[in-house]
Amino acid sequence: MLKNFLYSQKVAPYVFVLPFVLVFVIFWVYPLASSFGMSFQKVTLGQEAAWVGIDNYTKLMGDTVFFKAVGNSALYMVLTLVILIPFPMLFAVWMNNKFMWGREWFKSAFFFPALTSVVVAGTVFRLMFGEMEGSLINSILGTFGVEPIKFLKGQTTGFIALIALASWRWLGVNMLYFLSGLQNIPKDYYEAASIDGASAVQKFTRITMPLLKPTTIYVLTISIYAGLAMFIESMMLWNGNNSPKNIGLTIVGYLYRQGIEKNNLGYAAAVGIVLLIIAMAINLTQLALSGLFKKED
Repeated sequence: MLKNFLYSQKVAPYVFVLPFVLVFVIFWVYPLASSFGMSFQKVTLGQEAAWVGIDNYTKLMGDTVFFKAVGNSALYMVLTLVILIPFPMLFAVWMNNKFMWGREWFKSAFFFPALTSVVVAGTVFRLMFGEMEGSLINSILGTFGVEPIKFLKGQTTGFIALIALASWRWLGVNMLYFLSGLQNIPKDYYEAASIDGASAVQKFTRITMPLLKPTTIYVLTISIYAGLAMFIESMMLWNGNNSPKNIGLTIVGYLYRQGIEKNNLGYAAAVGIVLLIIAMAINLTQLALSGLFKKED
C-alpha cells in the first residue's frame, strides 16, 4: 500500500520536492519568523523575553552608529558593483576570444582567490595595507617617494583596502558567470555581423551585451546581496569588529555587535529585519527596472 502510494504519478513529484521544502521551511522560513518576532521583544540570554512593541525600531531610527553601518554597507555595495560587473564581463570576453592562449590557466588563476579562506585573505591584506614602512603597499609607494600611509585608519584609504580585497576574491567568480553566458551565444551572430562589416565594439554593444542580460541580472542580484551582507572581510581586515571611528562597520557587523557582543538579541533581530527589507527593496527595484517582471508579448 505504501509502495503504491509513493510510486503514484500524482504523489511522486511531491516526494522529490519535499526535501527542498523542508530545508527551506526549517532553515529560512522558521528563522525569519522567529527573528521577526524577536524584533518586537527585549531578548537577552539568561532572562525571560519581554514584549516592547516597536521600541527596537524606534531606537534604530535615532541610532547614529546604525546609520553609519548602513552608509558603509551601501558604499561598499556600490563600489563593488562598479568594479565587479564591467571588469569581469570584459575579462570574460577576452577569455572567450578564439585567439586567446592559455585560457584554462588564466581561468584557474582568476578563480583561485575564491577558494582561499576569507580569514586568511583578510589577514594577508591587513598585513599588505599595514601602516608600517615595511608593509607591501607602503614599500611600493616608498619607491616613488611617498610617505607611509595608515590605510586602515582612514575612511577613504580603508575602503581602498576593503575593495581591493573584494575585487581580488570575487572578480574571477563573476568572470566565470559571464564566460558561461558568452558560451551560450551562437557564433553565427558574430559571423553575420563580421560579414556586415561590424567592428569589435559594435559586436560587443549590439550582440554580446544584450544577450548577456540574463547573466548580468543574476550577477547584479547576487552582488547586491553580497555587498550588503559583507562582514567577515571587514572583521578580518581590521582584526575585529571595532574599526577606528567605525569606518569599517557594516550592517551585519552592527548586528553581530548588538546580538553577540552586547547580548541584545531583540535589537539585533530588528537590525536583521531592516537589512532584509533594504536588500529586498534594492533587488526588487533593479529587477523591475531590468524588465524581469514584464510579460512577454
